[in-house]
Order: sequence, then C-alpha cells, then structure tokens
Amino acid sequence: MTPHSGAEMPGEGRGDTLDHVLTPYAAPRWLPGGQAQTIWPALFSRPAPHTDRCVWVRQRWDTPDGDFIDVDRIDAARAGAGPLLIMFHGLEGSSRSHYARAMAHACLRAGWNLAVPHFRGCSGEPNRAPRAYHSGDWQEIDWILRRFGVSHPGPRYAAGVSLGGNALLRWAEESGHSAATEVQAVASISAPIDLAAGGDAISRGFNRMVYTRMFLRTLKPKAIAMVRRHPGLADVHAIAAASDLYAFDSAFTAPVHGFRDADDYWRRASSKPQLASIRVPALVLNARNDPFLPPSALPAPGEIAPRVWLEQPEQGGHAGFAQGGFPGLLGWMPQRVLHFFRHGR
Repeated sequence: MTPHSGAEMPGEGRGDTLDHVLTPYAAPRWLPGGQAQTIWPALFSRPAPHTDRCVWVRQRWDTPDGDFIDVDRIDAARAGAGPLLIMFHGLEGSSRSHYARAMAHACLRAGWNLAVPHFRGCSGEPNRAPRAYHSGDWQEIDWILRRFGVSHPGPRYAAGVSLGGNALLRWAEESGHSAATEVQAVASISAPIDLAAGGDAISRGFNRMVYTRMFLRTLKPKAIAMVRRHPGLADVHAIAAASDLYAFDSAFTAPVHGFRDADDYWRRASSKPQLASIRVPALVLNARNDPFLPPSALPAPGEIAPRVWLEQPEQGGHAGFAQGGFPGLLGWMPQRVLHFFRHGR
C-alpha cells in the first residue's frame, strides 16, 4: 500500500544518509508469511551487520505516586548535543527486545541518543504501587515525556512499538497542539490501534496457542503477586483462570486501572477512533499481514489528521521487518523511523 498523509511535513534539516529506506518494505523470499516474519526476527535476526552488543546505562526515576520506573539509555552524543529518541516498548517488552536493540544500533550509527523507559514491572523488578501498565496509558507517557523535556534541551522524538505505539498515539491524541511542546514528531510501529479487533485476532488458532500463552506466562504471575501485595485490588482466582487476554484484562487490567471491564478498556484505549485529533507529525506503520491486527482494522486516509502519515506495507509481520540474507537484519524499521523524523515522509 502506498504511504499516505493528509499533508507533507517539513523535515528537520539535517542531511540523511539513509534515503534508501523510502523503498517500500519487502520481506526476503526465504521468510514468507506474517507468522514467520513475526517470530523469526524476534528470535534469530540481527540488529545490524558486524555490530557489538549495545551497552545500556540504567537510571531509576521516582514517580509522583511513590513508585519507580527504570530508564535504559545509550548516549551517542555529548549530553544535550544531539537528538534524543524516546522509545516505548511493547507488551512485556524491554530494552532487550529485538526492536529496541535494532533501534539502538541505528541511533548509534546516526549520532542520536536513545532512551527506553520501562513500563512498570517490565525492568526486572516488581513495582511498588497498585498499578501496572496498559495500552491506553497516555498519562504515564505524558509524565515521562515531560521529564525528558526538563533533562534534555535538544530535539526530542518519541516512538512506540505495539502496545507502546498505541499508548503513544493516545497521548498525541489527548495532548492535541500541546504535544509539539514535548516532541517534534512521533512514530508508532505495529500498534494494535483497534484493541477489540486485535484481541479477537490474538485469541484464535495459532495466535492463541503461541502469542497468548507467551504473554500470559509472565503477565499472570506478576498480576497475582501484585494483588497479594495489595489485597482486594483484583480477584486472584479470576486472574489465575484467565486463558486469553480478554479474560486477563477483565480480571486485572480493567479493574486495576479504572475501566468497567475489558470491553470498556479496549474501547477507550484504542487509538484508531481519534487519529484525526493528532496535531503533531506522526508516522503510523502497520504491516497488512500482522498476525496481531487484521488489515480490515487498519485506518484509511479519510480517518487521519493532516499531519499523520500512514504506511501499510503488505509484509512485515508484527514488529518484524527483517531484510537481507539469512538470518536477516533488523535495520529497515529503525531507519524508516529516523528518516521520518528527519524528513516528515
């Protein structure tokens, strides 16, 4: 599908050595189908050729409600001297996720600083407060971006993958024109912008056997441990019995975060219905063969604001986008995001 935007955005001015990323994404012949393009890159593809392991520096931030988040950073330039990309990870992700490592290598090459704030409970240590994180957690995004605004005087950009991408879009929608005071532009990658459609897709067949089980394997123990630390927060038995994300969100995510039930949470947290409200330049990148979201749920050009750029390649899977020879490289997505931030297209 050809990328579309209601209006073209002026770029940031800096020269770009990555113009080839304007070529539409195409999966290598040896990696066919959305499932393979999702699973293989996450397990086996490399961030970039001939690169060393990234070294993250961790900072702990105290939150206004007495909790904490951990922020992992890679600074490619002197403090305050280069652009900063703030990247929000997906469900049960972290700075160790394949897409975060790929973005780190791309930022180092480009001379950009990168920060990956961890949603609560995702940095390897249980959080203290009786709350976790969710797909519409735009208030947490707002607090994080504002804090970066105080500490980093240079240009700031934000990207989010999967859950983090949807939450970032919800922040941009809620913030309206004021979003531009915190970041120059945003990008979402493989965001489940229609949570009901995504929840239905992930609860069926192969998706249920693989992805649902994978997520619940870590979500349920963390939720049960939190409820035991804060008795009465939710029903432990209902959490333990949850066999799909709808049941888990009904038993834990919704009651803990102020939603009536999973249906109310999915409706209010979905970013698709409010894409026309975004006033900051935004890239919305979704592969049409993403197992987590059917192509029928993707937004059309008439549903977006003028400064939103839709890109919906036929291939790519969910946060995959591997390219090149076996076992594949993960450079296309990070380069595409950086190109958008520089040029607005």
